[in-house]
Amino acid sequence: MQIAVTIFLTDETVTPTVLARELEQRGFAGLYLPEHTHIPVERTTPYPAGGELPREYGRTLDAFVALGQAAAVTERLGLGTGITLVAQHDPIGLAKQIATLDHLSGGRFTLGLGFGWNVEEAADHGVDWRGRRDLVRDRMALMRALWSEEPVAHQGPFGSVRASLAFPKPVQKPRGPVAGPRTLVGGAAGPKLFAHIAEYADGWLPIGGRGLAESLPVLRAAWADAGRDPAALQVVPYAVLPTPGKLAHYADLGIEEVVVQLPAAGEAEVLRALDGFTAFLGA
Repeated sequence: MQIAVTIFLTDETVTPTVLARELEQRGFAGLYLPEHTHIPVERTTPYPAGGELPREYGRTLDAFVALGQAAAVTERLGLGTGITLVAQHDPIGLAKQIATLDHLSGGRFTLGLGFGWNVEEAADHGVDWRGRRDLVRDRMALMRALWSEEPVAHQGPFGSVRASLAFPKPVQKPRGPVAGPRTLVGGAAGPKLFAHIAEYADGWLPIGGRGLAESLPVLRAAWADAGRDPAALQVVPYAVLPTPGKLAHYADLGIEEVVVQLPAAGEAEVLRALDGFTAFLGA
């Protein structure tokens, strides 16, 4: 099983370059970074995990800039977002960012995307909360048009783009209905989420990984109903606090990659946490 990591990199933590080098040297599979553009101080949306929102949420580095630094100092390390808030981006600009990072890293990028939880943050980006999932679906279709080998136009309910010359292209070739880099959708299990995954993604990025034994058969059914290859579905539990038993359970479910959670801390503390996680490499 491959072990990747995620961390809230901030202006107070270990740097992307130091962490990326350490991860590659130790044999970790990848580095996934979250994103928040800002956290409004006057916020009524509760923190999903309960309690006070951790300090690092309001200090998060831009994921694409940080991953670009990580790409520049590594050769094999996977690079991913966990998650990109697609509704909060201009899709034409985001398509260029994604394709450029994937091109410059030699196809090492994974687009983990999601729909967000912070109503106030999304509102500042002009996002209608109830329609954000449909907005993301349309923006993904627009980006697929720009990533196509030949110029293709897109006209959708939320945006359009003319048939255009748009380079570089993501390294990975189209597979089924999916174009672009490896694409995983985050979110809680449910029919709408699973329909999105089957329509335009390579798999699911479930936070914490709880309840997978019950959810996976439902996702696999939705995947099959969409005519997708059963062997192509990827499920990557995210922000996991690992134990040997938990990883063995995931392996029994056919899961091949897990993303474990590092503390948002300085270099010494993060490297100590990595030392603890090395016991799971090659498990």
